[in-house]
Amino acid sequence: MAKGVNYALLKKGGFMRQKQKGYFSLRLQVVGGNLTAENIRTVSEVAEQYGHGYVHMTSRQGIEIPFIYVDDIEEVKDKLARGGVHPGVCGPRVRTVTACQGDAVCPSGCIDTTTLARELSERYFGRELPHKFKFGVTGCVNNCLKAEENDFGVKGGLIVSFDREKCINCKVCTKVCREGALAFSEEEKITKQESLCNNCGRCVKSCPADAWTGEPGYVVSFGGLFGNRIFRGENLLPIIRDKETLFRVADATIDYFATHAKPSERFRTTLERLGIDEFKKVIEAAYNG
Repeated sequence: MAKGVNYALLKKGGFMRQKQKGYFSLRLQVVGGNLTAENIRTVSEVAEQYGHGYVHMTSRQGIEIPFIYVDDIEEVKDKLARGGVHPGVCGPRVRTVTACQGDAVCPSGCIDTTTLARELSERYFGRELPHKFKFGVTGCVNNCLKAEENDFGVKGGLIVSFDREKCINCKVCTKVCREGALAFSEEEKITKQESLCNNCGRCVKSCPADAWTGEPGYVVSFGGLFGNRIFRGENLLPIIRDKETLFRVADATIDYFATHAKPSERFRTTLERLGIDEFKKVIEAAYNG
């Protein structure tokens, strides 16, 4: 077995020390839950050749290959790289970005989650921070990915508009609206209660006359935590209309955490310690440009 093993460096690179001496479980970077067929073949080959012939699927869409022997680590990294597979990270840094399939596949999807997850990963993945930080992207208000469990959660929505001239008074939109935001008045007009709209986009997707149209937007939650302590991420901003604003808000969030958090302090704890109102001022400034 190799001498002078730097366990901290290995953990940073996704190799988690096992209870069995000299062995590591390798966490892979699986951005948005997507792997190509070539990626999967490569992972299978590595698990067969260097592990115990199996992989573990994590709760955050990741793959871990257990029982990688310390002396094989460099060979494993090289073989994975040739198949387009890269190690993930552990410890106090931005973790792999998770995502559902979004509008590329799902009829309910409102945003392109795969592209957004990749862009977030390219921008933030592996950044050193006082503690771990997680991004999660879900395509619509069905919230399959549970965006509010993340430090920074993004939920897709539609910013809807209504063209009265195209409406045929079929009332389908009022029937599919689960929030009761839409109603058919005595004057035979569709009315909308803005405070009840959750940007689900069901009115747009169900309208047979295209009277309802929608532009994709991003509903962001902050400070989610799901571990020893459980907190639902909070929505502190209106729906975000464009990626430029979304990334400004994400930059401000990461910078705030990096600047104000104590070592080994989760983002939620930082917000509680300093007060959510102080953080809200920061992201409102980023939101407004």
